[in-house]
Amino acid sequence: MTQLPKSVTVAEKRMEDGLHSFRAIAFLVLWYFFSGCTLFLNKYILSYLNGDPTVLGASQMIMTTICGFVQLYLPCGMYKQPTHRSKRPPNFYIHMCLVGCTRFITVLLGLISLNYVAVSFTETIKSSAPIFTVFISKLLLGEQTSILVSLSLVPIMVGLALCSSNEISFNLPGFIAALATNFTECLQNVYSKMLISGDKFKYTPAELQYYTSLASIIIQIPVSLVLVDIKYAVSNTSLYLLLMFILNGVFFHFQSITAYVLMDYISPVTYSVANTVKRAFLIWMSIILFGNSITLLSGLGTVIVIAGVVIYNKVKQYDINRQSNVELDKILLTSPFKIRTI
Repeated sequence: MTQLPKSVTVAEKRMEDGLHSFRAIAFLVLWYFFSGCTLFLNKYILSYLNGDPTVLGASQMIMTTICGFVQLYLPCGMYKQPTHRSKRPPNFYIHMCLVGCTRFITVLLGLISLNYVAVSFTETIKSSAPIFTVFISKLLLGEQTSILVSLSLVPIMVGLALCSSNEISFNLPGFIAALATNFTECLQNVYSKMLISGDKFKYTPAELQYYTSLASIIIQIPVSLVLVDIKYAVSNTSLYLLLMFILNGVFFHFQSITAYVLMDYISPVTYSVANTVKRAFLIWMSIILFGNSITLLSGLGTVIVIAGVVIYNKVKQYDINRQSNVELDKILLTSPFKIRTI
């Protein structure tokens, strides 16, 4: 008999299912929801309550560390507790520190870019994230992306650029900071994917969330002490503002951990595409909630993003089927048994 391909691992099966899995769709929706809650509460705290952005960033990391520690023991249905481990893998803390540093640098560069340019311009720069992810995935994971899949990313990026083209303001320091933020965020996502889908040691979302948040906060606290006037910050933080900081941190935690769970189901490039769609969705939510003007380019950009995602999914599925057929043909050709035709 012809030997069939070996059974795939659970991680590989999840990757094959991708967004066709109900759990993947559920966590995608939760990720979008908590991202929206975090973004709009950020806007409320910074614009209406005059909160300090550095204090806001520090409070987010503190809450993700606390909530991440709790979820190490209470998975809340997000993942299964590993039962076969005896010890942590080599370089465990090095990996956690590297991801934690990229998280901190991404937050810091994001704040710097917002000091120089409008939010819409930052989102326009971030529309190039899928291309960054393609190259980083190839370097770190050896993931090959076909030319057709790469080309299908173009309309998605163009569509988001059109969505956020209103009120574009160019500034060189802001542009460099936004571009660097894009790179570090993509690097963080691909590195996290490598850890969360490992063969020998599979990190749980809670482990990745807790330890990277802890590493990030160790770096962030000294920086906050330098950048923030502690006495002024304490005297100007009311009980209500403190509660908003805590609530924002909880939202940020669930935004991050649902993203880590989702990474276990999809490739880094698909995750980057989903992230791009999320930005377009949040731009439209901000238009509705804050009464921003709707332009023809915004509407056109949204249509192009949706069409681009449909094209990407079709091309990605075609690429998967083509690769599967090529592998099956190789097995049949190398088989010692010949298939007779009647």
